[in-house]
Amino acid sequence: MKLEVRNIRKSFGGNQVLKGITLTAESGKACGLLGRNGAGKTTSIRILMNVFPCDSGEVLLDGKPIDYNTIRFGYLPEERGLYPKKKIAEQLVYFAELKGMTHRAASASVDFWLDRLGMTEHKNKRLDTLSKGNQQKIQLITALAHDPQIVILDEPFSGLDPVNAMLLKDIVKEQIKKGKIVLLSSHQMNYIEEFCDNIAILNQGSIALSGDLNTIRRNYPRNRLVVRSEQKDSIRQFFGAACTEQENNTLLITLHSPEEKQDVMQCLTEKFDIDEIKVFEPSLNDIFVEYAGDQDKEENA
Repeated sequence: MKLEVRNIRKSFGGNQVLKGITLTAESGKACGLLGRNGAGKTTSIRILMNVFPCDSGEVLLDGKPIDYNTIRFGYLPEERGLYPKKKIAEQLVYFAELKGMTHRAASASVDFWLDRLGMTEHKNKRLDTLSKGNQQKIQLITALAHDPQIVILDEPFSGLDPVNAMLLKDIVKEQIKKGKIVLLSSHQMNYIEEFCDNIAILNQGSIALSGDLNTIRRNYPRNRLVVRSEQKDSIRQFFGAACTEQENNTLLITLHSPEEKQDVMQCLTEKFDIDEIKVFEPSLNDIFVEYAGDQDKEENA
């Protein structure tokens, strides 16, 4: 499947929240939807899921207007929305039935996911008796129990300890491997880097940057070298202002042009004891900071 959002525009009152959003996501891949608070991520997701209509533009699946009666969405919102006083299994089955499952199928699926997430012992407890991390896992089941074709996860790792984060990572990878379309929105860039082939960075209602993450990185000027060495002071003295120290205890050497790479690498290895040397490629965090821009307003839609 190929999901396309084409030139989506949306205003609330006199506030134009989306200014022509276009992005693509495909089966068996994860797409990272990024942006600061107020960039338009939540509004984009709600339009994509048909919570409310756009003012103009279209949502297509395999080149045709998406049929919301046949396509199943799984959504994990950043703001949790389950019933704190209700028994966990009862409400999970209820939500699965709302999404078209029979009671028997819903019960079996809920039992599977409770076991998969190590939550079976809590199935007859009230939600508000669980820790924040375990409540997050229960919320995740509502997004997956009905076997959706399109999975949208908004800050899915929020509140999870490292063990449960690893469990969720495995589940996300499983969903991708099953050929589902996965949209992942998070401010934790390491998770986006791990899962997402493609990214889209929103800035004040517009797409500031989108495409294959590796291609985006390679398109940056390759005129900087990252160097790790115990002779940092000597190297800095040798290269002068072209060499700066990074927070991770490495040096960054800026060249006049990419063509100098080989000569400078050879010079470094001949003159100094070098532990590591490589061409600098920006992290997703670096790219996000560059393209997310200044944005002071809060997202109220």
